[in-house]
Amino acid sequence: MRRRLLLPMLLLLNACVPITQGNTPSRAVIADSTLPPMKTFGRAQIARPPLANAALVQDFLDLSFQLESGRDLPVFTRFEEPISLRVTGAPPPTLAADLGALLDRLQTEAGIPITTTSRADASITLEAVSRADIRRVLPQAACFVVPNVGSLKEYRSARRSPRTNWAELQVRTRIAIFLPRDASPQETRDCLHEELAQALGPLNDLYRLPNSVFNDDNVHTVLTNFDMLMLRATYAPELRSGMSRRDVARELPAIFARLNPAGQTGLRPRSDPTPQSWRTAIQAALGPGSSSAARRAASDTAVAIAQRRGWADNRRAFAHYAKGRALQRTDPLAARREYLLADRFYARTPSTQLHRAYVATQLAAYDLVEGNGAGALRLIDPHLEPARRAQNAALLATLQLMRAEALGLLGRDNEARAVRLDSLGWARYGFGPDWAVRAKQQEVSSLVPGTPPA
Repeated sequence: MRRRLLLPMLLLLNACVPITQGNTPSRAVIADSTLPPMKTFGRAQIARPPLANAALVQDFLDLSFQLESGRDLPVFTRFEEPISLRVTGAPPPTLAADLGALLDRLQTEAGIPITTTSRADASITLEAVSRADIRRVLPQAACFVVPNVGSLKEYRSARRSPRTNWAELQVRTRIAIFLPRDASPQETRDCLHEELAQALGPLNDLYRLPNSVFNDDNVHTVLTNFDMLMLRATYAPELRSGMSRRDVARELPAIFARLNPAGQTGLRPRSDPTPQSWRTAIQAALGPGSSSAARRAASDTAVAIAQRRGWADNRRAFAHYAKGRALQRTDPLAARREYLLADRFYARTPSTQLHRAYVATQLAAYDLVEGNGAGALRLIDPHLEPARRAQNAALLATLQLMRAEALGLLGRDNEARAVRLDSLGWARYGFGPDWAVRAKQQEVSSLVPGTPPA
């Protein structure tokens, strides 16, 4: 399980924090406002990098036959009957549009005929509850998905029974998703994308995947082309619930040859498996509850494991990013070197434009602190469009706020005002209430010496 943490700490802007626990897949109300109107995204324009079928087969098996905890699943499961979905609880105003957009994508891109209903016997129930209610059940989760229940109340009474154990499932018939009703619109949408994808298909997360929400690095917030292809394969007619891993593996090459004909050439080699020791180190480096010394030691371990295994992919980059985070308070110059290494390894890995955008917020902050507006702009500008395409309003707003400060340093005050104003609409979607938007403004403006708070 995991959540996104918004840390009010200098230079820790839009940080990604992976949290996993247990065997339950998870992810970590807008009042009247004096800010500009909230901005929302239209139809997703998802990048479609080439995908190698040989790698997709292994990815599918690892995603579908294991839980996030590492526990193996004995059989393949999916819905075998027409899928219906209902919404209960107290959904926030933005949920209807975000759900409608996602269902349209699932129908057109993944070929899943999912429909909405108000009936109590719906295949999937989305219950919007408070974050406090969720954390009373799972303290470190922002949202989660459970089989064979229809409400949080029902889950509380059945949570330790075989009925809610994914490993006991033979076929999916009834699933509940619990979303926060009082989070920011983007947090609720991010939960919606990942939990609905897991209700329909894969239950695992893999750090090696650079282009997927099924990754504990929490970089992607909406379903990617990889995710849609995994879901389309999940509902291929050759597969059915109850099949073993060997049986599914036998069918997958033909399935992906049909669904992804361009992937018959070797476009991505099979990745080295991610050892549990590296996952544990990353959790300790970025998760809650560790001391500064423990975070530094864990990040050193993660980098050492990546080096020893010869990684040069997104996992090597993420280890350096985690080390930068761990060093940020005590040795910001060393942290900067780690962020530069993270960016270098991300630049060598396909499909990591969004990852580099996160690193850019860290590196640009140093330039703002040093009063180097031109340097900050060079770092920020290439990442605005990737953040927009990925529909990550929180990241986009942060980049824009930083860009406004950089423009101000260069004396381009009119441009700075326009960019700052544009950022606020995205910030309302990404961060939620006025106080959270204002806090982000102040966090960014405080990077520039002598700048009064926003």
